Amino acid sequence: MTVSTAIARLNAADQDFARHLDHLLSWESVSDDAVNQRVLDIIKAVRERGDAALVEFTQRFDGVDAKGISDLILDRARLELALTRITPVQREALEKAANRVRIYHERQRQDSWQYTEADGTVLGQKVTPLDRAGLYVPGGKASYPSSVLMNAIPAKVAGVAEVVMVVPTPRGEVNELVLAAACIAGVDRVFTIGGAQAVAALAYGTESVPQVDKIVGPGNIYVATAKRHVFGQVGIDMIAGPSEILVVCDGQTDPDWIAMDLFSQAEHDEDAQAILVSPDAEFLDRVAASIDKLLPTMERAEIIEKSINGRGALIQVRDMQQAIEVANRIAPEHLELSVADPQAWLPQIRHAGAIFMGRHTSEALGDYCAGPNHVLPTSGTARFSSPLGVYDFQKRSSIIFCSEQGASELGHTASVLARGESLTAHARSAEYRILNEKGN
Repeated sequence: MTVSTAIARLNAADQDFARHLDHLLSWESVSDDAVNQRVLDIIKAVRERGDAALVEFTQRFDGVDAKGISDLILDRARLELALTRITPVQREALEKAANRVRIYHERQRQDSWQYTEADGTVLGQKVTPLDRAGLYVPGGKASYPSSVLMNAIPAKVAGVAEVVMVVPTPRGEVNELVLAAACIAGVDRVFTIGGAQAVAALAYGTESVPQVDKIVGPGNIYVATAKRHVFGQVGIDMIAGPSEILVVCDGQTDPDWIAMDLFSQAEHDEDAQAILVSPDAEFLDRVAASIDKLLPTMERAEIIEKSINGRGALIQVRDMQQAIEVANRIAPEHLELSVADPQAWLPQIRHAGAIFMGRHTSEALGDYCAGPNHVLPTSGTARFSSPLGVYDFQKRSSIIFCSEQGASELGHTASVLARGESLTAHARSAEYRILNEKGN
């Protein structure tokens, strides 16, 4: 196998840099008409025929010889069995990672609050966990037990009563690590279904699959399209694009380290994006040489090659200040600050899903066991989105209690504003409660 890279070289000083950068970053998860219609047909079938449709689609798409829905349900005992089937080293790693993820997310938990005004009016917020969350997990060889931990544990920390996991098992291929992770994370029910049909089942419920309040977890284009269509019926986490990494380096980190950090995202798929920004042109050359040297040693070399050649870049900037400006422009999913004093630059970072500080903090640690969530905004959405967290599984209700005096005082203000909007019933409802006055 012959692999080679021709990674793009950009310079922020070039007049057309902005245009080239925009082109490099452009990516849209667009479902064509055929995919969209197929997903709509699947959702319709699941809504109309429930379990029977799930069995039929699982037989057709996953090649699973299921006689009925009972063949697609895994009980808690099966998850516990998976713990005995993985190696002790694997179990220890899963448990250590789960513990770190749990400790981190426990700090995110929000509590209800209230305050009382001088006239006795009470205002506040009641924080309540979702009743039930659905977790989509890719199946077969493309299985990610780490994603089970990252999605299920925040839900459990939030207080979600029931976490329902769906995971396809193409041709009956069960991933024991995924099931073991589900056991450790406290998943309550597992169905071996996938695709748009699994999303539809979670959103609308069937005879066997319970309807959930929110669906989280990554999937292919059919899963993403289905999540778009059921949003509103249920909540969703996000529509995730390809994985991304942006490394900002001052030129003093080992170039082999940086090359491998870029590979760590490029190996996900051909559309993944890996970018290095540095003011040191000679360092960019050394990293390019490391890429060429290390690429043939990678198991997923062909995927990395296509990713690096298609969407990767080495960007030269004027100085570190401009490097930070470029980073904020890109708003990456993963940002590595591979510099001498990352803390000094942190206040200037405005847009990033996760920030990895210093030369020794590889993005891979965040994917598996550091503690923060690895479900992150992609495709520039870090400008307005946040990592998945406990707050995604909690909802907030406003609390308003008016004392007699408070209702009277607020009634004057509400009356003026309501009549200004020509909403007379609003105004009179407030006016009835004004002391010593009656609404007319």
